[in-house]
Amino acid sequence: MNINRLIAILTRVAVNRLLRWGLRRMHAPKSGARRTSRQQGREKTMREAVKHARQAARITRRMR
Repeated sequence: MNINRLIAILTRVAVNRLLRWGLRRMHAPKSGARRTSRQQGREKTMREAVKHARQAARITRRMR
């Protein structure tokens, strides 16, 4: 592996991490801000989806 390829890999990893960090921070709820009913509904839907996914994973583990 040459030095240019190594630098390219390290740069790509660093940029991806910083990009994910920035996006998470940008979309995080602001402190003291009130949630709209649409946000609350979306959060509830996501919680239910996670609940069903966990239940499906539990069932498939039992089937093995």
